[in-house]
Amino acid sequence: MGSANSANFSRELKTQALILGSFAGIFWLLEILDVFVFHHSLDRFGIQPHSLVGLRGILFAPFLHGGFLHLMANTVPFLVLGWFVMLQETSDFWIVTALTMLVGGLGTWLFGGAGSVHVGASILIFGYLGFLLFRGFFQRNLPSIALSMAALFLYGGALWGVLPLQAGVSWQGHLFGFLGGVWAAQLIAKEKRFYSDSSKRR
Repeated sequence: MGSANSANFSRELKTQALILGSFAGIFWLLEILDVFVFHHSLDRFGIQPHSLVGLRGILFAPFLHGGFLHLMANTVPFLVLGWFVMLQETSDFWIVTALTMLVGGLGTWLFGGAGSVHVGASILIFGYLGFLLFRGFFQRNLPSIALSMAALFLYGGALWGVLPLQAGVSWQGHLFGFLGGVWAAQLIAKEKRFYSDSSKRR
């Protein structure tokens, strides 16, 4: 039994590393191509507020960055917080990522400044942070609370990024990405309570 659990744990870690590594690899590959092949023209696929064509950025913006410094600043938080999201269930990552992209992207498209273009994985990072901070509140179990505290300790200072304090920073993406993560935390907690109650009734 112990060896089986160990094998399952090892397999799960490999899956998580593959998912996160694939995302990070796409970030870096696209930025290398953008800089050296497309001469920064890929950024036009980011979120362009109030423009119909700019809606495509909801899908593409998290994978694009405004230079290597921007990408480097996002890579480590993405990997750390993305892994925290996976720790209880790897499938949570996909739900949180999808809702964060949708809410964060639509919020940015609706409330971003006209003529601006928004790119960067920070939409996802703030979504993961919102999910982790509120997961403990909604699920109220020790592992969830511990992850909430760890996320707050490591990245709580980033919460200032949801405010319009710095020019050139997409606070709209941060704010609505964060709200998307909070919504994901609530939905996943409801789903887990539903299945838990169903199993008890059996």
